[in-house]
Amino acid sequence: MSKGMYVPKESQPKQGGAASAKAKDGKRKIVAQNKKARHDYAIIDTYEAGLVLTGTEVKSLRQGRASLTDGFVQIEGNEAWLHNAHIPEYSQGTWTNHSVRRKRKLLLHREEIDKLESKSQETGHTIVPLALYFKDGRAKAEIALARGKKEYDKRQTLREKQDRRESDRAIAAAKRKQRGA
Repeated sequence: MSKGMYVPKESQPKQGGAASAKAKDGKRKIVAQNKKARHDYAIIDTYEAGLVLTGTEVKSLRQGRASLTDGFVQIEGNEAWLHNAHIPEYSQGTWTNHSVRRKRKLLLHREEIDKLESKSQETGHTIVPLALYFKDGRAKAEIALARGKKEYDKRQTLREKQDRRESDRAIAAAKRKQRGA
């Protein structure tokens, strides 16, 4: 590029380097996961929902502190609410701190709420939170429409997982042996 040539601002390289690229690429910074839900329930469909939070809740989440183990979602008056999610008090918070297990509003589209409400009223179906995370700087919750597993379903899932692991190990061992020979 010559010294006096004009270059439009759009084609100039962006300032900020990796930090600005990281914020724009839509990566998820996971704060909490509900692994027990995937064990106890058969996941039918998943949704991404925004969360209505107070300032101290956001700061506590940014510290990576939350638990979803006893959490569940209810539809009340055409609104989705997350119950029993544990977000601990912010350590530097004052009298403005939030209550730890308050119900929090989930932001979903009307069609999604209607679909979740109709499906969750069927027997054996429930709505469970799977993860809390930050996406593009905003707190999000991954929720799922799920059906409860019976005890034999859980055992079957564990057996399949163990069989898959063993076959992967056997394949890896055979590849190592083939390379060495």
